[in-house]
Amino acid sequence: MNIRKAEEKDIPRLLALLGQVLQIHAEIRPDIFIPGTTKYTVCELAELLKQEDKPIYVAVNEDDVCMGYVFCQLKEQPFSTNMVPFKSLFIDDLCIDKQARGQHIGESLFEYVKQQAKVLGCYEVTLNVWAGNTSAEHFYEKMGMKTKERQMEYIL
Repeated sequence: MNIRKAEEKDIPRLLALLGQVLQIHAEIRPDIFIPGTTKYTVCELAELLKQEDKPIYVAVNEDDVCMGYVFCQLKEQPFSTNMVPFKSLFIDDLCIDKQARGQHIGESLFEYVKQQAKVLGCYEVTLNVWAGNTSAEHFYEKMGMKTKERQMEYIL
């Protein structure tokens, strides 16, 4: 397994994997996610690939086929004047092809993101997990992540 920055040739696989992760979210939150859709279009993915502050890394097999991805965003802190300034690498989305799960691809991608965050001078790696996505919560806890904050909602 090799990890590299995503390229335009990866867009069809990225879309397929985005569909897989959307299905998981739609099962957890059918009130807000639409099954059969994806977070990005082909055009939006092509634009994202050009943005240095929003790197997308892919894990590819020996045939250079994308088996998993991680979408990241480089963020500058603070959100307000009462916080120490620092950089953060936010994981916007991480998905491994359902046929390839259990092969430690997610762990490899996560470790790669941690390395890149260090290279970029980041203080931390952060992400959000939907309540109910217990497999993702367990995975990230196994990778050493801890809950930083909780976002709560009241549905009207």
